[in-house]
Amino acid sequence: MSTGFVEPADLATIAVVGTGALGASWVSLALGRGHDVVAADPGEGAAERLTATVRAQTGVAPPADRFRFTADAGEAAAAADLVLEAGPERLDVKRELFAVLDAAARPDVLLASSTSGLLPSSFQDACAHHPERMLVAHPFNPPHLMPLVEIVGGAATSAEAIAAAMATFTHLGKRPIHLHRELPGHVANRLQAALWREAYHLVGEGAVSAADLDTAIAAGPGLRWALLGPFATQHLSGGPGGFAHILEHLGPPTEKWWDDLGDPRLTPQLTADLVASVDAEFAGVDEADLLARRDAALAELLALKDRAGLTAGVREDATPEQPR
Repeated sequence: MSTGFVEPADLATIAVVGTGALGASWVSLALGRGHDVVAADPGEGAAERLTATVRAQTGVAPPADRFRFTADAGEAAAAADLVLEAGPERLDVKRELFAVLDAAARPDVLLASSTSGLLPSSFQDACAHHPERMLVAHPFNPPHLMPLVEIVGGAATSAEAIAAAMATFTHLGKRPIHLHRELPGHVANRLQAALWREAYHLVGEGAVSAADLDTAIAAGPGLRWALLGPFATQHLSGGPGGFAHILEHLGPPTEKWWDDLGDPRLTPQLTADLVASVDAEFAGVDEADLLARRDAALAELLALKDRAGLTAGVREDATPEQPR
């Protein structure tokens, strides 16, 4: 189905605008998938930091024949078949950037924001020429490893742009999901925030240390969640009765647990208590080494999921949902 946008097979050059943690990882992904990259960032020393990060993530520096760097976002967008914006998480910056990107990019080029929680409609109207091709494509960090991308359209985003985004990010090796409406924080970050909320409450109340809470997830439900999501995990836990049995058996006590969950606020005292507990967990830890070992383990886990036929969760043959 033609969408009027650049077809995945014709995707030659990807522009990455903003080269912090997310942007650098997008660059590593694009280069690793064989695409040319134009990266843009006006920050002093940004080019050197990006080169060092890509080398750390991929083992090699960006190849000179497939990569160039500019401080000009418009210049990068004008050369691209896909634009990935990963600038600061500030609405005023997003609006300024997308006005520039929309004016510079060809009409058949998608403009995708990596915003972690802003609604696309809150800055889509900055695109004076083609707001219908602007959308959110929120990756899970680091995107050169993590498959998830959340596709969210704004009020002016066309169904064709959503379909093109789903196909394009699938082509890039991602596992895109389509959110049917805009939500602050999208879906994955809202789920994380729900867990963080209770985690902060429990540590702040002195019920458990940050280190032990991390163990509770990393050595417990996190292992199952890494393979299948919460609904599928609960269904399999229900035996022959499946999810219906789980709701019948654990539903009433779960409601009581919900009633007892905390509602913390990040007061100066709670913030200090949380930081102190996390600092104690990381005392004497080489964080760069830990990050490298985590990323290596992520790569191995993804390979294991692929071998086990669990890359896409329950249905390995499932195709990304198309817009309604």
